[in-house]
Amino acid sequence: MTRAGVQGGGAPAPRAVDVARLAGVSQKTVSRVFNGERYVSEDVRRRVFGAAEELGYRLNSAARALASGRTRSIGVVTLGTALYGPASLLVGIERATRDAGYALRVVNTLEGEPAGIAGAVESLLDQGVDGIVVSEPIDEGPVAFGVDVPVLVLGAPAEFGASRVVAAGVAAESQARAATEHLLDLGHVTVHHLAGPQRWFAARDRLAGWRAALADRDRRQPPVIEGDWSAASGYAAGRELAADGEATAVFAANDDMAIGLIRALTDAGLRVPEDVSVVGFDDIPVAAYVTPPLTTVRQQFDAVAREGLRLLVQAIEKPDAEPAPAGDPPVDLVVRASTAPPPAR
Repeated sequence: MTRAGVQGGGAPAPRAVDVARLAGVSQKTVSRVFNGERYVSEDVRRRVFGAAEELGYRLNSAARALASGRTRSIGVVTLGTALYGPASLLVGIERATRDAGYALRVVNTLEGEPAGIAGAVESLLDQGVDGIVVSEPIDEGPVAFGVDVPVLVLGAPAEFGASRVVAAGVAAESQARAATEHLLDLGHVTVHHLAGPQRWFAARDRLAGWRAALADRDRRQPPVIEGDWSAASGYAAGRELAADGEATAVFAANDDMAIGLIRALTDAGLRVPEDVSVVGFDDIPVAAYVTPPLTTVRQQFDAVAREGLRLLVQAIEKPDAEPAPAGDPPVDLVVRASTAPPPAR
């Protein structure tokens, strides 16, 4: 049996009245949602868009834009990478954008492409987006261009002009500080750091948090080893630290490097955590299942995306309102079996 209004088999195309019936609202409410009018609850908005999707109803986007003065679309500039952090943040942005009743348009940039951000923003503006999210994790130098729609910057400094710029960070510095303090609280004299590539803003923030934690307690800062986010670079760092023989605690800037580090330490005959404690960063899905289960900092990607989209939508829909301050996500240190007090000397 075919649902009334569903296309296929000669059935008529779904209409707005079908969407209203399935969503349990009036046809006028459906029109208000599709036209982007204010004072429609998020629950009603989700029900209407969910019903439209289930029925295969496609609103004429040109008509909607004419009615509301907006396309109800948000563009995202992000690095084209499969790395866990940027990819997870993009998923969170997509979910938050959809929940806010907007469509998402994504343009990827490439690492080492200085003009990539400007070109990506220009492409999105040509598509008529109402706002732009810049989730670009790498420092490609100053970007000189103007944007006539509100811009949300996630985790990187805003270095361009826009009608309004709002920011939501990922609190990487305070999270790295908490990871380092955890190791110091266990009794380690100092903590070594396996850093990420320093062209990445997140790697710099985590390095700064590690340094601040050691400085606050007047502890020696060992030489930093820089990796490239991969488990292979973590393995190379682990061999270096095992040969040195001084490290009893290591904070790695991401979980992949921490996992490679642990493998190298184990291959060298050292036990984790009995000889060397290791803390990672991100809480990737496999972190709880490696041997030993990895102590790490869990990033709140969904919370950052929701907070950022809230600020951006407010800037789009209420351009004259004072922007509310962004709140930092809580520090979430997940303590597992890879950390322990230092070995007795």
